[in-house]
Amino acid sequence: MASVKKSSEGLKGMSQSAAKGVTETAVQAAQEAVQQVAESSKETANTAAQEASKQTQSAIGKAADKATEAIKELGQKVETK
Repeated sequence: MASVKKSSEGLKGMSQSAAKGVTETAVQAAQEAVQQVAESSKETANTAAQEASKQTQSAIGKAADKATEAIKELGQKVETK
């Protein structure tokens, strides 16, 4: 009877140890997955920021061209008066 109890306790200990190992492995895998998603999100955010910057620079350039043209037209109108 004592040996059955001892075996049962041994199995219980092994089961708990195995469960702990599975849990630790699952937690580690989840952490790695979260890190990969974070890195991917960071890359996506950087790409979006670069594209937004390009579009902003383009818009500023177009606005500057229009302003330059308007100033030239205004200067020509002033000269003719």
